[in-house]
Amino acid sequence: MTDTAPTAPELLALRHQIDALDRDLLALLNRRASLAQAVGEIKKKEGSVVFRPEREAQVIDGLKQVNAGPLRSESVAPIWREIMSACRSLETPTRVAYMGPAGTFSEEAALGYFGASIVRMPCANADEVFHVTTSGAADFGVVPVENSNEGVVTRSLDLFLTTPLFIIGETSLMVRQNLLRSIDSLEGLEAVCAHPQALAQCHGWLSNHLPHVERRPVSSNAEGARLASTNPALAGIASERAASEYGLHVVGRAIQDDPHNRTRFAVLTHPDRHPRPGRSGHDCTSLVVSVVNRPGAMHDMLVPLKRHGVSMTRFESRPARSGQWEYYFYIDLQGHPEDPPVGTALAELRTVCDFFKVLGTYPLDTH
Repeated sequence: MTDTAPTAPELLALRHQIDALDRDLLALLNRRASLAQAVGEIKKKEGSVVFRPEREAQVIDGLKQVNAGPLRSESVAPIWREIMSACRSLETPTRVAYMGPAGTFSEEAALGYFGASIVRMPCANADEVFHVTTSGAADFGVVPVENSNEGVVTRSLDLFLTTPLFIIGETSLMVRQNLLRSIDSLEGLEAVCAHPQALAQCHGWLSNHLPHVERRPVSSNAEGARLASTNPALAGIASERAASEYGLHVVGRAIQDDPHNRTRFAVLTHPDRHPRPGRSGHDCTSLVVSVVNRPGAMHDMLVPLKRHGVSMTRFESRPARSGQWEYYFYIDLQGHPEDPPVGTALAELRTVCDFFKVLGTYPLDTH
Protein backbone atom coordinates (compact mmCIF):
# COMPACT_ATOMS: atom_id res chain seq x y z
CA MET A 1 0.00 0.00 0.00
CA THR A 2 1.46 3.38 -0.97
CA ASP A 3 0.74 6.80 0.49
CA THR A 4 -0.90 9.26 -1.83
CA ALA A 5 -0.98 13.03 -1.53
CA PRO A 6 -4.36 14.50 -0.65
CA THR A 7 -6.43 15.73 -3.57
CA ALA A 8 -7.47 19.37 -3.80
CA PRO A 9 -10.90 18.74 -2.13
CA GLU A 10 -9.24 16.65 0.61
CA LEU A 11 -6.64 19.37 1.19
CA LEU A 12 -9.35 22.02 1.42
CA ALA A 13 -11.27 19.89 3.93
CA LEU A 14 -8.14 19.44 6.09
CA ARG A 15 -7.50 23.18 6.02
CA HIS A 16 -11.08 23.84 7.15
CA GLN A 17 -10.53 21.45 10.07
CA ILE A 18 -7.29 23.23 10.99
CA ASP A 19 -9.03 26.63 10.82
CA ALA A 20 -11.80 25.37 13.10
CA LEU A 21 -9.25 23.97 15.57
CA ASP A 22 -7.35 27.26 15.53
CA ARG A 23 -10.52 29.08 16.53
CA ASP A 24 -11.09 26.52 19.31
CA LEU A 25 -7.49 26.96 20.48
CA LEU A 26 -7.88 30.73 20.52
CA ALA A 27 -11.03 30.46 22.61
CA LEU A 28 -9.25 28.13 25.06
CA LEU A 29 -6.24 30.47 25.25
CA ASN A 30 -8.53 33.37 26.08
CA ARG A 31 -10.17 31.27 28.80
CA ARG A 32 -6.68 30.56 30.16
CA ALA A 33 -5.85 34.27 30.00
CA SER A 34 -9.00 35.10 31.97
CA LEU A 35 -8.00 32.61 34.67
CA ALA A 36 -4.49 34.10 34.71
CA GLN A 37 -6.02 37.56 35.25
CA ALA A 38 -8.04 36.18 38.17
CA VAL A 39 -4.87 34.68 39.64
CA GLY A 40 -3.17 38.05 39.17
CA GLU A 41 -5.88 39.82 41.17
CA ILE A 42 -5.42 37.37 44.04
CA LYS A 43 -1.63 37.85 43.90
CA LYS A 44 -2.05 41.63 44.07
CA LYS A 45 -4.18 41.32 47.21
CA GLU A 46 -1.66 38.92 48.77
CA GLY A 47 1.33 41.01 47.63
CA SER A 48 2.92 37.97 45.96
CA VAL A 49 5.03 38.03 42.78
CA VAL A 50 3.72 37.34 39.29
CA PHE A 51 6.64 35.33 37.90
CA ARG A 52 7.48 32.03 39.61
CA PRO A 53 10.16 30.17 37.63
CA GLU A 54 9.77 26.94 39.59
CA ARG A 55 6.01 26.92 38.93
CA GLU A 56 6.49 27.49 35.19
CA ALA A 57 9.16 24.77 35.07
CA GLN A 58 6.77 22.33 36.77
CA VAL A 59 3.97 23.19 34.31
CA ILE A 60 6.21 22.56 31.31
CA ASP A 61 7.67 19.35 32.78
CA GLY A 62 4.15 18.07 33.47
CA LEU A 63 3.01 18.78 29.91
CA LYS A 64 6.05 17.02 28.47
CA GLN A 65 5.25 13.93 30.52
CA VAL A 66 1.66 13.68 29.27
CA ASN A 67 2.43 14.62 25.66
CA ALA A 68 1.36 11.77 23.38
CA GLY A 69 2.56 13.28 20.07
CA PRO A 70 2.93 13.75 17.19
CA LEU A 71 4.01 17.15 18.60
CA ARG A 72 7.58 16.62 19.84
CA SER A 73 8.16 17.14 23.57
CA GLU A 74 11.00 19.59 22.87
CA SER A 75 8.48 21.78 21.04
CA VAL A 76 6.26 22.01 24.11
CA ALA A 77 8.52 24.31 26.16
CA PRO A 78 8.81 27.23 23.68
CA ILE A 79 5.08 27.08 22.86
CA TRP A 80 4.01 27.23 26.51
CA ARG A 81 6.61 29.83 27.41
CA GLU A 82 4.98 32.17 24.91
CA ILE A 83 1.50 31.33 26.22
CA MET A 84 2.58 31.97 29.81
CA SER A 85 4.43 35.13 28.76
CA ALA A 86 1.32 36.53 27.06
CA CYS A 87 -0.85 35.68 30.08
CA ARG A 88 1.72 37.09 32.53
CA SER A 89 1.78 40.39 30.63
CA LEU A 90 -1.94 40.82 31.38
CA GLU A 91 -1.10 40.87 35.10
CA THR A 92 1.86 43.26 34.96
CA PRO A 93 4.56 44.21 32.43
CA THR A 94 7.84 42.34 32.95
CA ARG A 95 10.89 44.57 32.40
CA VAL A 96 13.96 42.61 31.36
CA ALA A 97 17.46 44.07 30.95
CA TYR A 98 20.04 42.38 28.73
CA MET A 99 23.16 43.22 26.75
CA GLY A 100 21.99 44.98 23.59
CA PRO A 101 21.41 46.46 21.13
CA ALA A 102 18.65 44.61 19.25
CA GLY A 103 19.75 41.36 17.67
CA THR A 104 22.23 40.12 20.29
CA PHE A 105 22.34 36.56 21.59
CA SER A 106 21.54 38.05 25.02
CA GLU A 107 18.27 39.40 23.62
CA GLU A 108 17.53 36.01 22.10
CA ALA A 109 18.21 34.35 25.46
CA ALA A 110 15.91 36.82 27.26
CA LEU A 111 13.08 36.22 24.78
CA GLY A 112 13.61 32.46 24.92
CA TYR A 113 13.35 32.45 28.72
CA PHE A 114 10.58 35.00 29.34
CA GLY A 115 8.74 34.92 26.01
CA ALA A 116 8.14 37.84 23.68
CA SER A 117 5.57 39.66 25.86
CA ILE A 118 8.14 41.60 27.89
CA VAL A 119 9.38 45.18 28.08
CA ARG A 120 12.83 44.98 26.48
CA MET A 121 15.63 46.99 28.09
CA PRO A 122 18.85 46.66 26.04
CA CYS A 123 22.00 47.73 27.90
CA ALA A 124 25.51 48.61 26.77
CA ASN A 125 27.29 45.94 28.86
CA ALA A 126 26.99 43.57 31.81
CA ASP A 127 27.74 46.37 34.30
CA GLU A 128 24.67 48.28 33.10
CA VAL A 129 22.48 45.14 33.28
CA PHE A 130 23.49 44.66 36.92
CA HIS A 131 23.01 48.38 37.65
CA VAL A 132 19.48 48.78 36.22
CA THR A 133 18.35 45.52 37.83
CA THR A 134 19.81 46.52 41.21
CA SER A 135 18.18 49.95 41.01
CA GLY A 136 14.76 48.52 40.20
CA ALA A 137 14.53 50.03 36.72
CA ALA A 138 14.37 46.43 35.46
CA ASP A 139 12.61 43.52 37.13
CA PHE A 140 15.12 40.99 35.82
CA GLY A 141 18.50 40.94 34.11
CA VAL A 142 19.97 38.39 31.72
CA VAL A 143 23.77 38.06 31.41
CA PRO A 144 26.09 35.48 29.83
CA VAL A 145 28.10 33.52 32.40
CA GLU A 146 29.79 30.73 30.43
CA ASN A 147 30.61 29.69 26.87
CA SER A 148 31.41 26.10 25.93
CA ASN A 149 34.48 27.25 23.96
CA GLU A 150 35.76 30.38 25.68
CA GLY A 151 34.93 29.41 29.28
CA VAL A 152 33.43 31.67 31.94
CA VAL A 153 32.48 35.30 31.34
CA THR A 154 34.70 36.75 34.04
CA ARG A 155 33.06 40.18 34.26
CA SER A 156 29.67 38.65 35.05
CA LEU A 157 31.20 36.50 37.80
CA ASP A 158 33.01 39.48 39.34
CA LEU A 159 29.82 41.56 39.43
CA PHE A 160 28.07 38.96 41.60
CA LEU A 161 30.47 39.88 44.41
CA THR A 162 29.62 43.58 44.44
CA THR A 163 25.83 43.55 43.96
CA PRO A 164 22.91 42.06 45.94
CA LEU A 165 21.41 40.37 42.88
CA PHE A 166 20.83 36.62 42.88
CA ILE A 167 20.09 34.03 40.19
CA ILE A 168 16.52 32.77 39.75
CA GLY A 169 16.97 30.96 36.45
CA GLU A 170 19.27 29.89 33.66
CA THR A 171 18.99 29.34 29.95
CA SER A 172 21.47 28.12 27.37
CA LEU A 173 21.60 29.01 23.72
CA MET A 174 23.12 27.22 20.75
CA VAL A 175 25.37 29.95 19.33
CA ARG A 176 25.35 29.89 15.54
CA GLN A 177 27.53 32.67 14.22
CA ASN A 178 26.76 33.97 10.74
CA LEU A 179 28.64 36.35 8.46
CA LEU A 180 26.28 39.20 7.58
CA ARG A 181 26.61 41.86 4.87
CA SER A 182 24.46 44.39 3.05
CA ILE A 183 25.33 42.78 -0.31
CA ASP A 184 25.10 39.05 -1.03
CA SER A 185 28.79 38.46 -1.78
CA LEU A 186 32.19 38.07 -0.15
CA GLU A 187 33.88 40.15 -2.85
CA GLY A 188 35.44 43.48 -1.92
CA LEU A 189 35.14 42.92 1.80
CA GLU A 190 37.52 45.09 3.85
CA ALA A 191 36.74 44.25 7.50
CA VAL A 192 34.71 41.90 9.68
CA CYS A 193 33.26 43.63 12.76
CA ALA A 194 32.28 41.57 15.81
CA HIS A 195 32.75 41.10 19.52
CA PRO A 196 36.27 39.74 20.27
CA GLN A 197 34.78 36.46 21.54
CA ALA A 198 32.88 35.93 18.28
CA LEU A 199 36.02 36.65 16.25
CA ALA A 200 37.85 34.01 18.33
CA GLN A 201 35.01 31.49 17.89
CA CYS A 202 35.20 31.91 14.08
CA HIS A 203 39.00 32.06 13.76
CA GLY A 204 39.32 28.94 11.57
CA TRP A 205 36.61 29.91 9.10
CA LEU A 206 37.90 33.47 8.77
CA SER A 207 41.46 32.25 8.25
CA ASN A 208 40.37 29.85 5.51
CA HIS A 209 37.87 32.06 3.67
CA LEU A 210 38.95 35.64 4.41
CA PRO A 211 42.66 35.41 5.31
CA HIS A 212 43.50 38.98 4.28
CA VAL A 213 40.41 40.73 5.61
CA GLU A 214 40.78 42.87 8.76
CA ARG A 215 39.13 41.55 11.94
CA ARG A 216 37.77 44.59 13.79
CA PRO A 217 36.66 44.14 17.43
CA VAL A 218 33.54 46.08 18.47
CA SER A 219 31.39 46.22 21.62
CA SER A 220 28.88 43.56 20.51
CA ASN A 221 27.93 41.38 17.57
CA ALA A 222 24.78 43.44 17.10
CA GLU A 223 26.93 46.59 16.84
CA GLY A 224 29.00 44.80 14.17
CA ALA A 225 25.78 44.02 12.28
CA ARG A 226 24.66 47.62 12.58
CA LEU A 227 27.98 48.85 11.18
CA ALA A 228 27.72 46.35 8.31
CA SER A 229 24.30 47.78 7.44
CA THR A 230 25.85 51.24 6.98
CA ASN A 231 28.86 50.26 4.83
CA PRO A 232 28.96 47.56 2.10
CA ALA A 233 32.71 47.14 2.67
CA LEU A 234 32.03 45.80 6.17
CA ALA A 235 30.57 42.53 7.41
CA GLY A 236 29.39 41.52 10.84
CA ILE A 237 29.28 38.24 12.74
CA ALA A 238 25.94 37.76 14.46
CA SER A 239 22.71 35.79 14.65
CA GLU A 240 20.04 35.40 11.99
CA ARG A 241 17.86 37.57 14.23
CA ALA A 242 20.43 40.37 13.77
CA ALA A 243 20.38 39.81 9.99
CA SER A 244 16.62 40.33 10.00
CA GLU A 245 16.86 43.29 12.37
CA TYR A 246 19.37 45.17 10.19
CA GLY A 247 18.28 43.98 6.74
CA LEU A 248 21.46 42.03 5.96
CA HIS A 249 22.28 39.00 3.80
CA VAL A 250 23.69 35.85 5.42
CA VAL A 251 26.82 35.39 3.27
CA GLY A 252 28.33 32.75 5.56
CA ARG A 253 26.10 30.48 7.65
CA ALA A 254 27.15 28.82 10.93
CA ILE A 255 30.80 29.84 10.59
CA GLN A 256 31.77 29.10 14.22
CA ASP A 257 34.61 26.59 14.52
CA ASP A 258 32.70 24.42 17.02
CA PRO A 259 29.30 23.28 15.68
CA HIS A 260 28.17 22.59 19.27
CA ASN A 261 29.07 26.04 20.63
CA ARG A 262 26.68 27.05 23.45
CA THR A 263 26.44 30.00 25.81
CA ARG A 264 24.84 29.77 29.24
CA PHE A 265 22.96 32.79 30.61
CA ALA A 266 21.93 33.63 34.17
CA VAL A 267 18.61 35.32 34.98
CA LEU A 268 19.01 37.82 37.84
CA THR A 269 16.76 39.77 40.19
CA HIS A 270 16.86 41.67 43.49
CA PRO A 271 15.92 39.83 46.72
CA ASP A 272 13.77 42.77 47.88
CA ARG A 273 11.51 42.39 44.85
CA HIS A 274 11.43 38.65 44.26
CA PRO A 275 11.65 35.61 46.57
CA ARG A 276 14.13 32.86 45.95
CA PRO A 277 12.50 30.10 43.86
CA GLY A 278 11.19 27.08 45.70
CA ARG A 279 12.06 23.50 44.88
CA SER A 280 11.10 22.37 41.35
CA GLY A 281 12.64 18.88 41.44
CA HIS A 282 15.35 19.72 38.88
CA ASP A 283 17.39 22.45 40.54
CA CYS A 284 20.84 23.97 40.70
CA THR A 285 22.39 25.92 43.58
CA SER A 286 25.17 28.39 42.76
CA LEU A 287 27.51 29.84 45.37
CA VAL A 288 30.80 31.69 45.71
CA VAL A 289 33.19 30.92 48.55
CA SER A 290 36.75 31.54 49.67
CA VAL A 291 38.92 29.81 52.24
CA VAL A 292 41.92 30.89 54.26
CA ASN A 293 45.17 30.09 52.45
CA ARG A 294 46.43 27.20 54.60
CA PRO A 295 47.30 23.53 54.01
CA GLY A 296 44.22 21.34 53.61
CA ALA A 297 41.77 24.22 53.23
CA MET A 298 40.56 23.06 49.81
CA HIS A 299 40.09 19.51 51.08
CA ASP A 300 38.05 20.74 54.05
CA MET A 301 35.85 22.75 51.69
CA LEU A 302 34.95 19.68 49.61
CA VAL A 303 34.43 17.21 52.48
CA PRO A 304 30.83 18.30 53.34
CA LEU A 305 29.76 17.78 49.73
CA LYS A 306 31.23 14.28 49.60
CA ARG A 307 29.90 13.36 53.04
CA HIS A 308 26.31 14.16 52.07
CA GLY A 309 26.45 12.92 48.47
CA VAL A 310 25.98 16.33 46.82
CA SER A 311 27.20 16.52 43.22
CA MET A 312 29.31 19.49 42.17
CA THR A 313 28.60 20.29 38.51
CA ARG A 314 30.85 23.34 38.11
CA PHE A 315 33.94 24.72 39.84
CA GLU A 316 35.70 27.94 38.78
CA SER A 317 38.29 30.09 40.51
CA ARG A 318 38.79 33.86 40.23
CA PRO A 319 41.54 35.99 41.83
CA ALA A 320 40.34 37.96 44.86
CA ARG A 321 42.48 40.94 43.75
CA SER A 322 43.73 41.38 47.29
CA GLY A 323 47.40 41.07 46.39
CA GLN A 324 47.66 38.04 48.69
CA TRP A 325 47.24 35.26 46.08
CA GLU A 326 43.74 34.56 47.36
CA TYR A 327 40.87 33.24 45.24
CA TYR A 328 37.11 33.09 45.11
CA PHE A 329 35.61 29.76 44.05
CA TYR A 330 32.37 29.68 42.06
CA ILE A 331 30.53 26.38 42.56
CA ASP A 332 27.35 24.87 41.10
CA LEU A 333 25.68 22.09 43.07
CA GLN A 334 22.97 19.73 41.93
CA GLY A 335 19.84 20.16 44.04
CA HIS A 336 18.00 22.70 46.19
CA PRO A 337 18.69 23.76 49.82
CA GLU A 338 15.24 22.34 50.68
CA ASP A 339 16.68 18.91 49.78
CA PRO A 340 18.02 17.68 53.16
CA PRO A 341 21.45 16.52 51.85
CA VAL A 342 22.04 19.86 50.10
CA GLY A 343 20.84 21.97 53.03
CA THR A 344 23.01 20.05 55.52
CA ALA A 345 26.08 20.18 53.25
CA LEU A 346 25.69 23.95 52.76
CA ALA A 347 25.41 24.51 56.52
CA GLU A 348 28.64 22.57 57.12
CA LEU A 349 30.41 24.21 54.19
CA ARG A 350 29.61 27.67 55.57
CA THR A 351 31.54 26.88 58.79
CA VAL A 352 34.81 26.11 56.94
CA CYS A 353 34.71 29.09 54.54
CA ASP A 354 36.18 32.51 55.13
CA PHE A 355 33.59 33.93 52.69
CA PHE A 356 30.29 32.25 51.74
CA LYS A 357 27.48 33.56 49.51
CA VAL A 358 24.65 31.67 47.82
CA LEU A 359 24.27 33.26 44.38
CA GLY A 360 20.97 31.57 43.68
CA THR A 361 18.88 28.41 43.58
CA TYR A 362 16.87 27.88 40.42
CA PRO A 363 15.31 25.31 38.04
CA LEU A 364 17.76 23.77 35.60
CA ASP A 365 17.41 24.60 31.93
CA THR A 366 16.00 21.35 30.52
CA HIS A 367 14.56 22.50 27.16
